[in-house]
Amino acid sequence: MTQTITRTSFAFPCQKGVYHGKVRDVYNIDDRMLVMVVTDRISAFDVVLPRGIPFKGQVLNQVASKFLEATADIVPNWKISTPDPMVMIGHFAVPFRVEMVIRGYLSGHAWREYRAGKRTICGVPMPDGMVENQKFDVPIITPTTKAEAGHDLDISRDEIIENGLVSEHDYRLLEEYSFRLFERGTRMAAEKGLILVDTKYEFGRKNGTIYLIDEINTPDSSRYFYAEGYEEKLRKGEPQKQLSKEFVRQWLIQHNFQGKPDQVVPDIPDALIEQISERYIELYEKITGEKFQKPETRNLMDRIEQNTRHQLERML
Repeated sequence: MTQTITRTSFAFPCQKGVYHGKVRDVYNIDDRMLVMVVTDRISAFDVVLPRGIPFKGQVLNQVASKFLEATADIVPNWKISTPDPMVMIGHFAVPFRVEMVIRGYLSGHAWREYRAGKRTICGVPMPDGMVENQKFDVPIITPTTKAEAGHDLDISRDEIIENGLVSEHDYRLLEEYSFRLFERGTRMAAEKGLILVDTKYEFGRKNGTIYLIDEINTPDSSRYFYAEGYEEKLRKGEPQKQLSKEFVRQWLIQHNFQGKPDQVVPDIPDALIEQISERYIELYEKITGEKFQKPETRNLMDRIEQNTRHQLERML
């Protein structure tokens, strides 16, 4: 099977520390820049699964890079360069402690809450009589806390402001940016025959300016449906054909795992690993309109370190 990277331990010039997230390893370069290595780890229900997915890191990094370039007119973003298919170098910004989850359709977590009888999520009302995957009249924002470890938690706009996580002035800006980014992403997806169902955006601040940080509109942070057949499947109550990792969550649910403390991650067979990899590549090609290029993977660590070092040496 193709080599994957599930953890890194580089020592870059002027490095002050490294943070290992659920999927990304983020290196602090002198409090001036960040080197983000997008690994092949995959998480579901806020748990990192034990096996990596071939080419997943490259797909996420390259999709995010393209969307950052395509939305730079809406809000400044952290990207400076992409020295390697799995690496992005960008501005060091202090993150806001919330994630802006925006939903155009009743799917995923929102649907599971709705099906359980709830008619509000994060303080946002949802009308009675909706069905799974139905479009909201207007997109809704359902923020979550940004957890260092474990589960992100739903939180309302009022709670965010009352608890001092984000000021009211800044939160209004985060809402505005999120709606505009989602509108742009929706339009770009529609041009490729896709529906951007929901996604999340993260923001930070540098020198008083708000930046869009981390990833944007990737299959890890977003859910996409195929536009063709959507209405018919909705009418019949059938599952939508989608490009996201929701099918990974569904497979885990079928194998009695939802990230609860007493549950054990099931063994993931090779066939499913390959299927997940193919889904990620399919989304890349569908959303970008470009053929995915599979580079040589035998010396992934060396390639990443050399490419990143050469770029940092030019920048420092």
